[in-house]
Amino acid sequence: MLADIPDLIARRGELSSDKVALEESGRLLTYAELDRRAGQAASLMAERGVGEGDRVAILCRNRIAFFEILFGCAKLGAILVPLNWRMPPSELAELIDDCAPALLFAGVEDEAAADALALPTIGLDRDYEALVARAPAGRWRGQWPAEDIWYLIYTSGTTGRPKGVIYNFRMAMANYVNIGSAIGLTSTDATANFLPLFHTAGINLHSLPTLIAGGRVIVVGVFDAEPVVRLLEGRRLDTFFAVPTVYQALLDHPRFAAAPLDHVRHWGCGGAPLPDALVEHYRALGVRICNGMGMTETGPTAFLADPADAWDRIGSVGRARTLCNARIVDEEGRDVADGEVGDLLFSGPGVTPGYWGDEAATRAAFTADGWLRSGDLARRDGDGLHYIVGRRKEMFISGGENVYPAEVEKVLAAHPAIAEAAVVPAPDPRWGEVARAFILTTSGSTPTPEELHAFCRARLAAYKVPRSFEYVSDFPRTAAGKIRKHALSVAE
Repeated sequence: MLADIPDLIARRGELSSDKVALEESGRLLTYAELDRRAGQAASLMAERGVGEGDRVAILCRNRIAFFEILFGCAKLGAILVPLNWRMPPSELAELIDDCAPALLFAGVEDEAAADALALPTIGLDRDYEALVARAPAGRWRGQWPAEDIWYLIYTSGTTGRPKGVIYNFRMAMANYVNIGSAIGLTSTDATANFLPLFHTAGINLHSLPTLIAGGRVIVVGVFDAEPVVRLLEGRRLDTFFAVPTVYQALLDHPRFAAAPLDHVRHWGCGGAPLPDALVEHYRALGVRICNGMGMTETGPTAFLADPADAWDRIGSVGRARTLCNARIVDEEGRDVADGEVGDLLFSGPGVTPGYWGDEAATRAAFTADGWLRSGDLARRDGDGLHYIVGRRKEMFISGGENVYPAEVEKVLAAHPAIAEAAVVPAPDPRWGEVARAFILTTSGSTPTPEELHAFCRARLAAYKVPRSFEYVSDFPRTAAGKIRKHALSVAE
């Protein structure tokens, strides 16, 4: 187990001083400059009274300054707390009460929300540049204790109130190994940063590992298909990670299919279930989307399919990565046989030590022998490939039979007129609970409920077929594109 980690950005500044670390709208920042500005950011925070262990909140869209402050917190020993700019001030206030930051950085788009939080604030578009320019680079701790907290990521709250997941330096290094070995990450790689930085994927897939490796991170801001397509057309990207909604948006862009897509060495996907139909569309373009699975609590990389399996084992999330241990167990905690469905557990250096200030939630998340309960139901085939069946909390019983909503959603998503589906249980006087489907259609014709019932019945047992279908214009979503099912009404 690692005890101390050298100041990663100082070391990279020595090894790759003149190489470009970050790029944003034509602005280039070398590794030496990133190290210096991170030191200046640490001095700026210290001048404002921030000390070791204090929390520093940041509320902004993707930008270079985020990474300067992230590494500045590491140098100082402070804990960064990225805030979800999609939340209203009332929800943000709950997170502020939970982590009690000493200082807030805010982008211009989010200054109104920042003002409502009543914290000492530095405007990233008003004050930050002048203040950093005046601050000394300073001399900060040269070693980062592996178990020290680096930042907190609040869970997206698909099932309820967000919790602050602790990220320490050990997790950062484990994720670097897990994702880096999976995609063959090198110091010559360039990747795009557009997933929101209050989400683990925005930081860790693949931006932070790329910076540790000495590659280039191109900051896009917020996702828009046009600038990403331009990067692809310019052969600027070597690795790519996105959630399914981003892959669909790119597919819909008129120039995407004609771009030189073969320049990207690795295409990764996670954060939400990857529809089979989307995989097939990309297969027609010669692109192997490698489906993966992880959690905020796993750092996040846990599973990622190999490119060789991407087309032949559609639906699989592959095998556990290098520093991740995975088990599938029954309700008694015994390992299940291949092909059987059970609860998915994780352990390893990439797993969080727990939740900020919430010992009860931390105890509930782990088994007595230290395995993280993912809440997911999974199965493993005879070749060791894993498949996510659904969430334990989403499974319901209809007439004595287990129904896994993910299985029904996969069938519905195969219908040509359906873009996406969400299945939840609804009370039923005869069967206890039955499936109720919420449907987002494509731009074409809308199938009738009778047509959808017949489509499902031809592919599913009767007890799995939804008894009702509702059509929506969009779904409430998390930052990763997951549907917030608890926000869907199931009232009769």
